[in-house]
Amino acid sequence: MMSLPPGSTLGVFGSGQLGRMFAFAARRMGYRVHVFSSDRDTPAGQVADVEVVADYDDATAIASFCRLVQAVTFEFENVPATVAQVAEQFVPVRPSGSVLHLCQHRLREKTALREAGLPVPAFAAVRSLAELRVAAESIGCPAVLKTATSGYDGKGQIKITGDSDLNAVWNELRTDEAIYEAFVSFEKELSVIGVRGVDGSMAFYGPIENEHRDHILDISRCPAHVPESVSRNAVELARAVLEALDVVGVLCVELFMKPDGGLLINELAPRPHNSGHLTIEAFATSQFEQQVRAVAGLPVGSAEQLRPTAMANLLGEAWFPHEPRWDRALDVPGVALHLYGKAEAKPGRKMGHLTATADDIDEAVRRVVAARDALQPQ
Repeated sequence: MMSLPPGSTLGVFGSGQLGRMFAFAARRMGYRVHVFSSDRDTPAGQVADVEVVADYDDATAIASFCRLVQAVTFEFENVPATVAQVAEQFVPVRPSGSVLHLCQHRLREKTALREAGLPVPAFAAVRSLAELRVAAESIGCPAVLKTATSGYDGKGQIKITGDSDLNAVWNELRTDEAIYEAFVSFEKELSVIGVRGVDGSMAFYGPIENEHRDHILDISRCPAHVPESVSRNAVELARAVLEALDVVGVLCVELFMKPDGGLLINELAPRPHNSGHLTIEAFATSQFEQQVRAVAGLPVGSAEQLRPTAMANLLGEAWFPHEPRWDRALDVPGVALHLYGKAEAKPGRKMGHLTATADDIDEAVRRVVAARDALQPQ
């Protein structure tokens, strides 16, 4: 297939900050962007050429949307599988609906990875209290019980220890399908973001080292403080996932690094990833431009890192007790501000992020933390 030239229209299902940054990259390259959203005045809709507001179960609206674009992608994976099924009747969908279908269901995802010979924690399907008891007996504790679908930022999961009341846990999770995973005693959480083009060419970012607070990504740094052998293995795992799933587009592989340097795949995200926001400042081609390139059928861009870079998420708490002191934060050298256009700041809500570049990664982290701390000086 020939690539779509600038001036073509790219469609995005989803309208949050990932769609917003995709739209910025696409418009800079000369593409038009249409966003399909269930809400109005969304982060992506504010910067798109067109924002279509409809429900994701409205097949007629989806078909009408797809008739006005030349290719589509997804800004988040938790949309009904029927969206991709309808879209694929009209335009290329990148990544494909089969990838979306796999990654939006933890059991399907883990099973596919295991069948491909890729390293994942021990796991079992749980669809009843009886199966939960069997899983706990066979895999052991500690472990984590997760809903099969719709979990993110720590939602939809419960840690299980030897003292846990399994009956209470099953009732609390309120689901009819879950996955029981062995708890991994990891040393670091890493992510590798890969892109694969229509022609099969690939590029990779990372590994990126991530720190979480209350199950939400807090700080990301690249390069990660890991041995070179771990970096190579992490990238090779990401390469194997992209090839095994036949991905065309951007996909993030979240990894646990064990104390011995071994790696286990935690989860996949078939889209740009929060940890990859630093690629805008850190790399020759951002993850969002790579997504545009893949969707449009263009060659994959360079993933050369330009400078060590760290990112800090900005949650709604930064807006209280008063408007953040942007002047103080932006007085820190090497700091860049990205806000997502969300109307209301709420605790735990991702409102934006800061990045900081420096000559070494430790200084980049120091700068981005100092800038965020300066938003609400004590």
